[in-house]
Amino acid sequence: MKKGLHPHYHTINVVMTDGSTFETRSTWGKPGDTLHLDIDNKSHPAWTGQTRSHGKGGRMDRFQRHYGDLGNL
Repeated sequence: MKKGLHPHYHTINVVMTDGSTFETRSTWGKPGDTLHLDIDNKSHPAWTGQTRSHGKGGRMDRFQRHYGDLGNL
């Protein structure tokens, strides 16, 4: 295997959105760095089951505005 081909694999600290921490190995940052997550399995709607309203202007709203009256022909 060629030398210098792969990034350095080291230990970092990860801080979840609720403030809990754990230690893992990664190629991110430098040894001992702390990664603060913005979204994780405790806050992401895919895992929590909570949905967010995207408001007007989403794909479905645009579709309804553009093609909504085709059913009345």
